[in-house]
Amino acid sequence: MYPTKSVLAEKETMEKSVYPSKHDTAIEGGKERAMHPTKNNMPENARIQIAALLQERLVDSIDLMLQAKQAHWNVKGPSFIALHELFDKVAEDVETHVDLIAERIVQLGGIAVGTLGPVGKKSDLPVYPVTISGGKEHVAALSHALAYFGESVREAIEQANGLKDAGTADILTQISRATDKYLWFVEAQGQAAN
Repeated sequence: MYPTKSVLAEKETMEKSVYPSKHDTAIEGGKERAMHPTKNNMPENARIQIAALLQERLVDSIDLMLQAKQAHWNVKGPSFIALHELFDKVAEDVETHVDLIAERIVQLGGIAVGTLGPVGKKSDLPVYPVTISGGKEHVAALSHALAYFGESVREAIEQANGLKDAGTADILTQISRATDKYLWFVEAQGQAAN
């Protein structure tokens, strides 16, 4: 049985209320977005902006984790075992970033949204080519995703600093360092020795 228009409209309304647009500010339709109460003394407007900023990085980090798993599962070729293990290590490390980001959102009074629907719709990462299998192709695709993610995290650090949130900037700096490290590891697999 196919869903009725009313069910689809209800789903769309729910998605909008649970997962606001990445361009939303603290004010929506004349009302501030709901934040959970907290004794955190950071101004609510700043907490709302940072939670939205972190939500963008959360969906990207979940997508990056899944892209690394895609590479891990499907890589083939002479460097199979090295790449298979490396891609799995990238996915595991990115999973820790997912938790750090999601928990920071909640600490600030926000709601961390990490279900597949919103992640698929909101990720800014380049789409991972699912039909590739060669090691060099996966190295190129995953290094591209890591570089893109790293750039967006560095931009988020600047935004967090601008909002005077050293805690978030510190978490993002930790993620930035790890992302740069894994970009180096993955790129090194595709670079010829001189």
